[in-house]
Amino acid sequence: MFPYSLYPFHYSMKIILTGGAGFIASHVADAYIKAGHTVVIVDNLSSGSRRNLNAKARFYKADIRNLPALLRIFKKEKPDAVNHHAAFISVTDSVKKPAETFNINATGTLNVLLAMIEAQRRPSAGRRALLRSKFIFSSTGGAIYGDPKKLPATEATPASPLSPYALTKLVDEELVKYFCPVNGISYTILRYANVFGPRQKAQAGAGIFPIFMGEMRRDRAPYIFGNGGKTRDYVYVGDVARANVLALARGDNQIINIATNHQVSDRAVFDALANALQFNQNPIFRPKRKGEVEHMAMSYAKAEKMLKWKPMVSFENGVQKTVHAPENKKLPL
Repeated sequence: MFPYSLYPFHYSMKIILTGGAGFIASHVADAYIKAGHTVVIVDNLSSGSRRNLNAKARFYKADIRNLPALLRIFKKEKPDAVNHHAAFISVTDSVKKPAETFNINATGTLNVLLAMIEAQRRPSAGRRALLRSKFIFSSTGGAIYGDPKKLPATEATPASPLSPYALTKLVDEELVKYFCPVNGISYTILRYANVFGPRQKAQAGAGIFPIFMGEMRRDRAPYIFGNGGKTRDYVYVGDVARANVLALARGDNQIINIATNHQVSDRAVFDALANALQFNQNPIFRPKRKGEVEHMAMSYAKAEKMLKWKPMVSFENGVQKTVHAPENKKLPL
């Protein structure tokens, strides 16, 4: 793994992390704490789990749609940085529940921004008076680009959302790009490819890895929606967490892809997991679902330049880490 001593920090920051009991953000919390930062987690536990919480983090059970609750937390904690991961995460469910998707993602993101801005309005002294606040936002590259005519998608590829989920992430980006600069806050927007790894849960039809692993461990054939040829760019969660640590001090006011520039098909995911779990059945094919991208790969050249980041865990190694992680030994709940 990338040595934490090489991270570009000379001080410890206090970071409010929304959604920190969830899959990706819990790994981000672990990485921040390992790098010497203080982490305050805000999560309503609707999809996250207390089991994912780092014991060294301070935890508030709160919903990002509740602005008064956020204001109380932010004014009390006075963060140096905010990392916003809490979101409605299911692409397919967002098609069925667009109003709820917008309420959580768009209104929720606006509330987090407003709470951070309000928390900045305080007399500062000492070391923190010299620091500029940072807002890191987890966006989606796997969905926001739609089905690009040319791959890999770069940050200059036009956004073309195919689902309410992707559309709300685009709205969120515009909120961040407006509210942060006018309030003296620097930002980094990280557009993730499809993230996989330990702690991921199957939720509302989302999460091919936990869905496939759960079915295989029950000795049942998983469904593949489409003909198995749909591709994604899969990036390991540990690499994503490392990008979030680097973004605290780099990539100011930039949109940056976090990806591998490598396409992996649904059938290849099935075969890799079947091999790792010694599963001998064939998948069951179902019709393709609405709102899903057909093919995706994303360039990480800008991340390499701006963050000094590149993926370090291969797909094959990531599969082994995921299958054999202690938290993935049991069937998903």
